[in-house]
Amino acid sequence: MKKIVFFDIDGTLLDHEKKLPNSTKEAIRLLKENGVFTAIATGRAPFMFEGLRKELEIDSYVSFNGQFVVFENQVIFENPLQEEDLKRFLSETKKNNHPLIFMNDQTMKASVNYHSFIETSMGSLKFPHPDHDVNFFMNRNIYQSLLFCQEQEEKIYFNDFPNFNFIRWHPYSVDILPQGGSKTAGIKKMIERLGFDLEDVFAFGDGLNDLEMLQAVGTGVAMGNSVPEAKEEADLITTDVSEDGIWNGLKELQLI
Repeated sequence: MKKIVFFDIDGTLLDHEKKLPNSTKEAIRLLKENGVFTAIATGRAPFMFEGLRKELEIDSYVSFNGQFVVFENQVIFENPLQEEDLKRFLSETKKNNHPLIFMNDQTMKASVNYHSFIETSMGSLKFPHPDHDVNFFMNRNIYQSLLFCQEQEEKIYFNDFPNFNFIRWHPYSVDILPQGGSKTAGIKKMIERLGFDLEDVFAFGDGLNDLEMLQAVGTGVAMGNSVPEAKEEADLITTDVSEDGIWNGLKELQLI
């Protein structure tokens, strides 16, 4: 029976220093050798993990938390944010001095020249503060925006922006996705293409944006370093990413 494993990136494939453990690289090589299809499911934009895809030789991925899905280097699904919603959102966030980042599949731009929350949040992913282009969202597909504010402050936007899904990923930053968009929705698009059933799907994750994915797939695996909510949704909890978490999890599942 054909199987597929989806891997989150930060805290799952990459360790706390944003490095790829040798045991993880070897585990994925063995997984592919065993005929198991491998893919990435991440909140990151495609341009943010190009090197990792090449290193692992993975060319199928669910990016932007499900809004941009690529199967064997071909785009099979896109779900951008609506320009009118973004325009209105920018106007509201400006009043509260909450900067934004707009992202398409190629690059990202900030709504301000500089903000310490942007620098700190993006720095945690080993990315520099993006260039400033407040109109970047106009006349192009934006698959995800990032809102920069203190914890809980995002709640002031909930009622006014029902088309948005807000997922916090950093003490200073929140992912903005189209409502209903998720890694799970993206995964479903890919397994439809493959002709697989959800029960033959495995997923490894650690964050709040992985909860639905871990619950929806046949077998959800939470890393030892996961947020408590992810551990609650998972069928299996493996060791910390820096303690051979992927290797140990795949071994326990008898996939390698």
